[in-house]
Amino acid sequence: MKEMGFWDHVDALRTVLLRGVVVIVILMTAYFAVMPELFDTVILAPCRPDFCLYQILDLAGDVIDPDREEIKLVNIQLASQFFIHMSASFWLAIITSFPIIVYLIWGFVAPGLYEDEKRGAGTAFAAGNAMFFLGVACGYFLVFPLTLRFLADYRLSESIPNHISLDSYMDNFMMLILMMGIIFELPVLAWLLGKAGLINRGLFDRYRRHAVIALLILAAVITPTGDPFTLTVVFLPIYLLWEVSAFTVPARKKEIIETS
Repeated sequence: MKEMGFWDHVDALRTVLLRGVVVIVILMTAYFAVMPELFDTVILAPCRPDFCLYQILDLAGDVIDPDREEIKLVNIQLASQFFIHMSASFWLAIITSFPIIVYLIWGFVAPGLYEDEKRGAGTAFAAGNAMFFLGVACGYFLVFPLTLRFLADYRLSESIPNHISLDSYMDNFMMLILMMGIIFELPVLAWLLGKAGLINRGLFDRYRRHAVIALLILAAVITPTGDPFTLTVVFLPIYLLWEVSAFTVPARKKEIIETS
């Protein structure tokens, strides 16, 4: 292959960026057109008392008050609904275009790698996409609804009613879902680092207690509030990912002998 110069790489990167922007714009336009229906049926679904998670928890023993009411949102800014329409379309386009964006980035990086470095790329690509959308699903069906219901029903004083603004709802909704998707990439990242020989399984055993503290701090940063309930809901999936990551990293021969 002909060796590419600096400006050739710049042109290739510009092409990748333009293609990514085109994909995002197309998806954003499509989401903008159907956003009113999508907003009612998907984004606002956790506000309704018949959301699937609440029904499952009711069957498990009325974990959430069965007499709960629908959470009503209020708009307190003149232009909020228009900007939410735009921003929700944009972030949904970012989330759903994730596989395409990763594929475009891989197409830019792959020519500079050796053949042995390219091995497992297909597996990493499939696993990375699967884990990202699994994290998005975890955020949508588990983390956000529990956080929303707890905070919406929490009262410092009965004389202070909760009026949840549209902006606050959407900020928490998008942040939690997107961050959970990114965090679920941890096992794939661990597998790639292990395949490159940069980490091993013993690392997870030696630093497990340190990891618990670090993951608690990470969960505290991710959560929109500082309450213990939300922190726990976010921390538990992250910690489970840490344990799953330990199994994806190959063990050294010495570690295999010790465990056998």
